[in-house]
Amino acid sequence: MILLRHGQSEFNVHFAATRRDPGIADPKLTALGHAQAGHAAEVLAGECIRRIIASPYTRALQTAAPLARRLGLPVCINPLVRERFAFTCDIGSPRTELAAAWPEHDFGTIDEVWWPPVEEPMTSLAARAALFRAEMAALPDWAETVVVSHWGFILHVTGKSMENGTWLRCDPTSPAPPAPVWSF
Repeated sequence: MILLRHGQSEFNVHFAATRRDPGIADPKLTALGHAQAGHAAEVLAGECIRRIIASPYTRALQTAAPLARRLGLPVCINPLVRERFAFTCDIGSPRTELAAAWPEHDFGTIDEVWWPPVEEPMTSLAARAALFRAEMAALPDWAETVVVSHWGFILHVTGKSMENGTWLRCDPTSPAPPAPVWSF
């Protein structure tokens, strides 16, 4: 599968400059983030892709949009691939708001409030990453899937830290990496 980290968000800009939570819930992509999403769509359109999975956060949906349009594929919404709930940016938008903003997507598989009410322990993120790897490994076409996700989730799936708008291949049938060390 190809793991694509969402493009630069409003949160990323402020957090990179101050290392403090700027208090932006479910941030959108910046102009650079949209350009990163467009570039990813352009490059990844040359791959054999049959499925796009995305986190329900707006930044991930905005990143998936150009690729979905270019390939004519639906985006499968999967909260398993969301970011670890630790900052204000990890407060999502309610399902009904997402459905109104993105009528082309099916949000029927997620709860109205699909993010946790309190900070998520690392053990929970590790369990979600392991579950997702196992689910993907069971699919015969996992190699033809793009997953639009987040830094912490991708770190737990691959052991690698990725920049906004970048992607890498991951074989979910290979052994999982050791537990990562977080550094902000």
